[in-house]
Amino acid sequence: MTLVRSDHARRVETPNAVMTTFASPTQGGSTQALWQVEMTPGALGPVHVMDAEQIWTVLAGAAAVTVDGERVDAVAGDTVVLAPGRTRQIAADPASGLTAIVTGRGADVASGPGREPTVPPWIA
Repeated sequence: MTLVRSDHARRVETPNAVMTTFASPTQGGSTQALWQVEMTPGALGPVHVMDAEQIWTVLAGAAAVTVDGERVDAVAGDTVVLAPGRTRQIAADPASGLTAIVTGRGADVASGPGREPTVPPWIA
């Protein structure tokens, strides 16, 4: 058993969001990663592909999730299961922003236009 204290949560800021990691391979030694995403109103995440499944649960606000051109709108309480290998983009609601909890494989590799494949630091 591993206890990751709340004051050890890792915070990573990107141009689009703030990710707070609660557990991951380098934080608690899990093979899974668990993190919170906070996006300001109207923020737009990058177009990208993940090589493993992720599960997003909206805690507050709302998101427009586009996968391979198909859009779904998720509000607080909704959960979106994102299959691996599909092009995706997350947009925070223009009025309320987005807070979500996300889980996925701890070695999940992100790739996309103009970027080298890498495991994001909030997943590692």
